[in-house]
Amino acid sequence: MEKIGFVGLGQMGRWMALNILKAGFELCVYDIVPEPVQFLVEQGARSAASLPELAAWADGVFLSLPNTAIVEKVLFGEGGLVHGARPGLVVVDLGTTSYIPTLDFARRLAERGISFADAPVSGMEARAKEGTLTVMIGGEEAIVERVRPVLNAIGNQIVPMGPVGSGQLTKLVNQLLFNVSCAAIAEVLPMAAKLGLDPEKVLQVVTTGTGRSFAAEFFGPRILENKFDEGYPLKDAYKDMVSAAEICAHKQIPLPLVHAATTTYQMALAEGYGNENKGAMIKVFERLLGVQFRKRKS
Repeated sequence: MEKIGFVGLGQMGRWMALNILKAGFELCVYDIVPEPVQFLVEQGARSAASLPELAAWADGVFLSLPNTAIVEKVLFGEGGLVHGARPGLVVVDLGTTSYIPTLDFARRLAERGISFADAPVSGMEARAKEGTLTVMIGGEEAIVERVRPVLNAIGNQIVPMGPVGSGQLTKLVNQLLFNVSCAAIAEVLPMAAKLGLDPEKVLQVVTTGTGRSFAAEFFGPRILENKFDEGYPLKDAYKDMVSAAEICAHKQIPLPLVHAATTTYQMALAEGYGNENKGAMIKVFERLLGVQFRKRKS
């Protein structure tokens, strides 16, 4: 696989695409936003005028898109990839897409002779730049091995999880644990402030003691500084909770803590914090308790 198409050059996608280019692959990119396309072209990539054009040129197409609906539109919509794809093309979804639709996408592509793998990544923008993402891939073994050299350009942990859909399920497990932790710090840290504890000292303990988590380590310092603009927007992160609810409904799997965390997400979204990061959920409980978990003024 030498000719790589890449669709979706957002916060994560542009760096993954750049690392694929740096690894020596021929790269053709597509995005509805001109600026990142121009950035990649200046680095040596080519650009496609349309999705069918990109699909007709590439051996493999990698997607880094915001949500399930956009993935479906890019694949099958008017002017989508399938209208230019030839049998033998491989499509790899690097984004976080719902599990049940992922299975449907794989089936529909297979009917056209197109192979599909789901390979969501874990790690924020800094790791995307470094090429040190964790990649969880689901798909046929032969397809996994075929795309592995490309994935090695974006990640240092490539973990085959099983058949198509397994990558998205694994990413969901990871995200749910993270999301529950985010909801927990949103609820508990304002209690500490309400009872008179020093927020900086509390954070020192919960990022080094047994209560530590990546959620506290990443969002805690930013909350202290009243910074809620770094990281994935809450409104987009909520898709993980929706996906979990969908799977639980179909498979009759009870997840009471996830359900409770979902309520916290919904409260934050209802109060208008959707464009801020997950740390902004703390504002819901700060308002309820009449406090703020911030650095104390000297």
